[in-house]
Amino acid sequence: MGIKCNNFRTWRWVVELLQALIILGLPFVRIHGESAFRFDIPSLRLHVFGHGIWMQELFIVLVATLFLALLFILITLVFGRIWCGWLCPQTVLVDFTSVVDRAKITGSLRNLLVFLLTFLLSVIVAASLIWYFVSPYEFIHDLMAGTLGTATWGFWIAFAVILFLNFTFLRHSWCKTVCPYSMLQGVLFDKNTLIIELDPARSSECINCSRCLKVCPTEIDIRKGFGSACINCAECIDACSTVMAKFNKKGLIRYAFGTANEGRVARQSFFIIGAFTVLLLVSLIYLMMARTGVEVALLPHTMEARQTKDKLIINAYVVSVINMLDAPIDLNVTVDAGGTSLVQSLMEPVHVGPGDKNKFPLFVKIQKTPGMKTMKLRVKLIDQRKKIHINKEANFVIPNEL
Repeated sequence: MGIKCNNFRTWRWVVELLQALIILGLPFVRIHGESAFRFDIPSLRLHVFGHGIWMQELFIVLVATLFLALLFILITLVFGRIWCGWLCPQTVLVDFTSVVDRAKITGSLRNLLVFLLTFLLSVIVAASLIWYFVSPYEFIHDLMAGTLGTATWGFWIAFAVILFLNFTFLRHSWCKTVCPYSMLQGVLFDKNTLIIELDPARSSECINCSRCLKVCPTEIDIRKGFGSACINCAECIDACSTVMAKFNKKGLIRYAFGTANEGRVARQSFFIIGAFTVLLLVSLIYLMMARTGVEVALLPHTMEARQTKDKLIINAYVVSVINMLDAPIDLNVTVDAGGTSLVQSLMEPVHVGPGDKNKFPLFVKIQKTPGMKTMKLRVKLIDQRKKIHINKEANFVIPNEL
C-alpha cells in the first residue's frame, strides 16, 4: 500500500472559493431592507446584519475592532501566518490569477488575454469594495442608467488600477516586503508558534530535488530553516509529499508547533491574550444586548423658571430624541418629582420615525411648598411595545425671587 500524499492545496482552494463567494455575495444580502454589512456614508451609519450602528454609537465599533485585533494577535501567536496562506485576500486573489506568473514566463502575445482577464477581475474586485459603501443594487442601477456619481467612478477606477498593478507586478512580493503583518509577526512569534519546517529527525532523507523551493510563492528554501517571509501556505508540504511518495515515504516537510514540534499551545502568553480577547467579546455582546437604539438628551429650554398665575412653579425643558432603529417609536413621557404633586403638559406619546431626530418641549409645573429648594426630577421615557426604558435626570429650579 502506497503512502498517501498531503493535499493541503485542495483544502486551500475550498477555503479561498468560500471566502470569494462571501466577499462578493455579502453586499447583495439584505436584512430588513438594508445590506447585511455596509457603511452608509450619507447617513454615517454602519449596517451589521440587521442592526444599524450610528456615529453616536461608534464606541461599539471601537470595542469590536479591539476584539478583532486581539483575536488576530492570538491566532498569530498560536498558528503563525496561517491567515496569510489561507485567508488573506491578497493571497486568495493572487492564487486566482496564477496564470499571470506563467504569462510572464512565456511572454507570448496570446497571453495578452490573460492580462485582460486579470484587469476584468480587478474591475470586479474594485466594484465589490465600493459595494461595502454603496449598495450594489443602487450601484448597478446607476451604472446601467449612466448616473453613477463622479466620486464613485473615481474610486472605482483608482481601485481597479491599483489592484491590476498589484496582481500583475507585486503579487507575493507584497507578503515579504510591504505587508505590515509580515513585519509584525516577528514580535508576535515565539518558540511555540506554528511554523512549517523540514523535520530535523529526517533531514538526511532529503534528496535535494528543490521542488519545495520551486513551488514556494515567497521563494523560501525551507531546507535552510524557517523564514520570516513564510506564509504557511503548505505548498512545500504538498510538493515534498508528492516527491517522497514515489519512494514510498512520507513527506519531510510539515506543520509544527515550534522547532522539532516541541512547542505547546497552552502557555502564559496564550492565556493572557486569550483572557483579554474573551473579555472584549463579552463586553461587545453586552453592549449589543443593552443597546436601546434610542438616544435621549434632556436639554434646558430658553424659557426661564417662573411662577404662574395659579401659584405653580414652571420649568421648561427640551427632550431631544434620536431614533436609531429601523422602526418608529412611541415614547410615553412621565415625570417623577419624589411624590410632589405636579402637572405635566407633555402628555401625548412622543412619536419618532425610523432614523429621525426630533425635539419636543416639556413643561413641568409643581405646587410650591414652604422651604422648597431646587430638586431633582426623573424623566421616564417608555415604549412598552419595544421594551425601551430610558431614565433621565434634570434639575427643577426655584426662582430666586420666590
